[in-house]
Amino acid sequence: MAEINKEAFVELQTRLVETTSKLKQVQMQIRSKEAEKKRTILTLEELQGLPETNTYKSVGRAFILESKDDLIKEYQARGKECEATLNSLQTSLEYLERQMKEVENNFKELLQQSPALAQQVMALTV
Repeated sequence: MAEINKEAFVELQTRLVETTSKLKQVQMQIRSKEAEKKRTILTLEELQGLPETNTYKSVGRAFILESKDDLIKEYQARGKECEATLNSLQTSLEYLERQMKEVENNFKELLQQSPALAQQVMALTV
């Protein structure tokens, strides 16, 4: 019985580490996309405020002459793409948070069922 509890504990610990890693990765992706979305919105606002003038698109180290309307359409499309990606990432984040709570609850339940295992874990953490 004790061996089964130890195996379950190791399995839960592995799931916890994996879920935590995935959660941090998704949070980083969300921050990155939010920053990209903010830059896109600011650039779009500046473009819309310009009078009819020559506008240039940055391509690597070069700048290419592009119409203002084309640039506005491109930045609007980028904004929509960022929004869709953010919605998808938010769904993933919520799923991973639910998984994390489930693993934590399983840990609590396992430690409550096996006081000997709980004592061993406490001895390792001290």
